[in-house]
Amino acid sequence: MPPPAAARRLPSPRLTGLGTGLFSVLLMLTLGWLDRLLGASQTAYGVLFLPVCVLCGLWVRQAELLAAPVVVPIAFAVGVLPLAKDSDGPGARLMALATALATQVGWLYGGTLLAALTVLVRRVVLVARRRAAARRR
Repeated sequence: MPPPAAARRLPSPRLTGLGTGLFSVLLMLTLGWLDRLLGASQTAYGVLFLPVCVLCGLWVRQAELLAAPVVVPIAFAVGVLPLAKDSDGPGARLMALATALATQVGWLYGGTLLAALTVLVRRVVLVARRRAAARRR
């Protein structure tokens, strides 16, 4: 059964594992800076992290499905850098980063789980299609 017309018009890029990592890191870093400039909370950053995780899970190539759940936590950590409170010295900055990551760990785990579930569903569908094609032959 072909997909509906609306689904065919949606973009369906296929990113490599590296491309998925770059996409997610750059997007989360941009969102982190925007969040800081707008004075929003770290919770808003966490909420914005969830769609990025889903997009990474949907847009990664089939051959590199395991890359998505690996790169999204890295992207979260890089993107939270602008949100860590400015302090004097690298040690204080590192502690602010650790505190920001510790307080937002629920969003981090939730987004990583969301990316993993997206990839898992894609893999199950891929295996089912291959088996159906093998049965038709």
